[in-house]
Amino acid sequence: MTPFKRFFDFISAIVLGTVLLPLTLWVAALILIRDGRPVFYVAERMKTPTKAFGLIKFRTMLPAPDDSGVSGGDKSARLTRTGAMLRAKRLDELPQIWNVLKGDISLVGPRPPLRSYVERFPETYAKVLKSRPGITGLATLYFHQHEEYLLSRCKDADETDRVYAARCVPRKARIDLIYQRNRSFCYDWEIMLKTVFKRLR
Repeated sequence: MTPFKRFFDFISAIVLGTVLLPLTLWVAALILIRDGRPVFYVAERMKTPTKAFGLIKFRTMLPAPDDSGVSGGDKSARLTRTGAMLRAKRLDELPQIWNVLKGDISLVGPRPPLRSYVERFPETYAKVLKSRPGITGLATLYFHQHEEYLLSRCKDADETDRVYAARCVPRKARIDLIYQRNRSFCYDWEIMLKTVFKRLR
C-alpha cells in the first residue's frame, strides 16, 4: 500500500465513520434489542500470507462455538431475521471502518481470505495479497452475488468448502489480479461508487 492510499483510507474512514455513526448505532441497537448479545462478530482473516487480524462485523447469525469456514447454505438456518436484512445491504460490514482506521484493510482491495485457504493456495494468495485487502473490490463488485448463489446451494460444510475452493477462489483471484494490474486512485473511486449505487439499488 502506498503512503497516499493509506492517507486517503485513513481520512476517508474518519469521515465515513462520522457520517455513518448514527446508522452504525442504530444497527447495533437493533441487533441488541432483537437478537441480544453479542452485537459484533470478530473473524480471523489474513492481510498478508503470514499476518492475520480480527475482521469486525455486526453479528448476523446465531452464535456457534465451532463455527468456521465460509458461509454456505449449511449455515442458513442460523441466519437471524435482522442478519438477513443487514447482509442484503451489506450493513453488517459497517464496523470494518475500524479495521480501515487500524490499517488492517483498505477501502478497496481483495476481500481478506481465511487462513485455511491461504495455506491451501499459497501461490494464488502470494499474488493476490500483494494488494492490501479491502471492504470492497473488483471481485466483490462483479462476483459476490454469484458466489452467494453458488454457496447457498451447498447442503453441508464439506460441500461449501469444495465449491468455494474449486469455483470461487480461482475466479475471485483472477478478478483481483485484474484490479492489481490496473489499480489507481481513480479506479478505486470508480469501484467505491459502483459499490454504493449497487447497494442502493
